[in-house]
Amino acid sequence: MFEVLKNGGWMMIPIIICSIVSMAIIGERLWFLQRKRIIPAELVAYIWQLHRDNQLDDGAIRRIKHSSLLGKILAAGLQNRKYGREMMKTSLEEVGRQVTHELERYLNALGSIASITPLLGLLGTVDGIIRVFSDIAASGLGDPVVLSRGISEALICTASGLTVAIPSLFFHRYFERLVDDRVVRMEEEALRLIDFMQGDREDT
Repeated sequence: MFEVLKNGGWMMIPIIICSIVSMAIIGERLWFLQRKRIIPAELVAYIWQLHRDNQLDDGAIRRIKHSSLLGKILAAGLQNRKYGREMMKTSLEEVGRQVTHELERYLNALGSIASITPLLGLLGTVDGIIRVFSDIAASGLGDPVVLSRGISEALICTASGLTVAIPSLFFHRYFERLVDDRVVRMEEEALRLIDFMQGDREDT
């Protein structure tokens, strides 16, 4: 395997670096974007129970804030629940934008890797072809080793660039869809919180 990479020429260095960065981002995002880490089950029901039991104090809100990303959003709304529906909604939206930014972290880098690695492979291919013609000009067509070296470099770079780009593009699209789903679910939970908190205030 090392010999194959070595035969790919100098362009293999940035392609390998891109592959390492891509794998690191994919692993980190798979771990970070787990539903249970972002949207714990029954968090809104737990908050409602605390509210009904008159236990929704500053300490409880602080624990909710640090429990998950959804908790961070809901805590912002809870801190402003006394100021009415609109203020509560505004605070939820502001923190929601920050949380969305956290969910999208590194996705631009992953998309850039998916776009740039085929170009790096193409550049390596062009470099290998140039090497072939330079060697032909210098020594003629009599030595097949001279030709095979340049052709091998060209093919290895092309294959390596695509090998990195294809999974990077797949996971980039997958994570974008996953982030959209997480954001929608958090918005639904935030609206539930507003409805029962402000509805309860209106009832009282």
